[in-house]
Amino acid sequence: MVTPKCHSGHNFALFVSNLESPRDSPIGSGAFMRAQPFRWIPRGEPFQKVANGSSGSFPPILEHLIRQRGLPPGMDLESYLRPKLKDLSDPFLIPDMRPAVERILRAVDEKQRICIYGDYDVDGVSSITLMRRILLAYGLEIRHFIPRRGPEGYGLSTAALERCMSEGPRPDLLITVDCGTVSIQEVADLRQEGIDVLIVDHHEPIPGQRPDCCALVNPKCGNDFTYLCAAGVVFKLGHALLKTRQVALDLKELIDLVAVATISDIVPMVGENRLMVRHGLKHLPNTLNPGLRALQDVTGMNGSATSMDVGFRIGPRLNAAGRMDVPEDALETLTTDCRRLAQDLAHKLDAYNKERQSHETLIRKEAVEMLNRDFDPAKDPVIVLGSRSWHHGVVGIVASRLMRQFHKPTFIVAIDEEGVGKGSGRSIEGVSLVEAIRACEDDLLAGGGHAMAAGLSIEETKIDRFRKRFAEYVLNTTTPEQRQPKLMYDAEISFDQLSLEFLSSYDLLQPFGNGNPQPVFISRKVGLSRPPLHMKNHHLRFMLRQGYHEQDAVFFGGGEHPLPDPPWDVAFTIDRNTFRGRTTLQLIIQDVRAAE
Repeated sequence: MVTPKCHSGHNFALFVSNLESPRDSPIGSGAFMRAQPFRWIPRGEPFQKVANGSSGSFPPILEHLIRQRGLPPGMDLESYLRPKLKDLSDPFLIPDMRPAVERILRAVDEKQRICIYGDYDVDGVSSITLMRRILLAYGLEIRHFIPRRGPEGYGLSTAALERCMSEGPRPDLLITVDCGTVSIQEVADLRQEGIDVLIVDHHEPIPGQRPDCCALVNPKCGNDFTYLCAAGVVFKLGHALLKTRQVALDLKELIDLVAVATISDIVPMVGENRLMVRHGLKHLPNTLNPGLRALQDVTGMNGSATSMDVGFRIGPRLNAAGRMDVPEDALETLTTDCRRLAQDLAHKLDAYNKERQSHETLIRKEAVEMLNRDFDPAKDPVIVLGSRSWHHGVVGIVASRLMRQFHKPTFIVAIDEEGVGKGSGRSIEGVSLVEAIRACEDDLLAGGGHAMAAGLSIEETKIDRFRKRFAEYVLNTTTPEQRQPKLMYDAEISFDQLSLEFLSSYDLLQPFGNGNPQPVFISRKVGLSRPPLHMKNHHLRFMLRQGYHEQDAVFFGGGEHPLPDPPWDVAFTIDRNTFRGRTTLQLIIQDVRAAE
């Protein structure tokens, strides 16, 4: 077995100190059970290895990767790889878009008071910021409100609405963003008070039920754009407004907010999501938003932006404020026009993120200790854990970490002093948490969300029963093969095919994310040119060798367990690494096994 040695590597140490690892961060030597090993499975037909070159205007490997994902119907290769904003579809295809536009323009003409009410996560604060900028351009008198996760909970809760109404003038129109679709009673109460409600959301509706609102602009109520995050829906609403009545507003200048929200909300990177994120990432380094610029400075971004930069640098810091029950700071970061204030707020968000990380480390350590006592990874199909000592704002991240580590649908629950738990869940492919919640709703106080990420409220005394019923649901709706961890790889390539020229062509596939995963490659019979560098948090850095060719590589969390003796087969993604003005291609190791 290879035992990594400890060395210093300045550029990589700086990298990992500024980046939230895309792999699970270790919390201590020997703390974890080993999850089941990955089964490596090719994605589609194998790629026929050829020397670097062109087939038509694109390299063969690029065409292969696009075929693996499936070119959208009616789209040519050039349009897919270089999408243009002018190709955005008609926003009026989204249900209720026209009555929403008419209601907003009536508010403009009658100079009505507007309150924008949003969620406390990245998509929520981005959506509020975007909606605010759009409505200000139309000359509306507006204020905004964001609930606090702990005392008020998600969405249009009674406690949050009471505070909302007490903090400013009574609105004529309440516009919800990133929430409201399932708030049947709360919307009815607002209507009884004479307040119109316009809902702009992307969450799953309750079958057969609809809030008493003047418009429900939610793609999930129709057949088009069902992949959008809330900020994407707000952007489409802005587009519809401009098509109806022009004002001095350039929506293209706001597309970086849509990119940040889309990546952070982990919605599918397909269709117009991919188009808007691609252009938003190009715009982000030169953004006119002082808060986004300050966050890039604080996190050490170097004048370029990728999905990973947003997902592991910007997004977690915006989310951290909501997790620590100070979401107003995240919202003010995005809405302020003052650069100095934006810098101060970005440093505050960075501090909240460090605090969040300390809570996460403690919760995950305690959760793993519970699993070590009572959990069998080979037999138990789900993870459901709860504690009165856990911070409610961090349980979703811990659920995500444990889901990835053990490849099990997971709920982590923080229980308050009255014995009521608030939990967050993360799922594996093939298990819908929304459907699972519906199957177990008799044991829950409330629940909802998406197929892959959901939340619930539950009495402490019912957690064990919910775990049992959740496990039964998963066993009855999935096969053993579905529940086994898999590593899907796109192509087998050799090190002599990897170059900056190859990376430039590969970059045309970006942005990567849910629905457009970053391609995974494998290379066989790979050796080490020198012992691994053992870095902070059990991250490893390698210089790998295959024949006469060497490649720099990083293995996040790779030091948690002993590695097999070389030679290895390695599964990896590729990335661009720039340090002190020099750009190189770097491998990000996903898994290592003894060479077959």
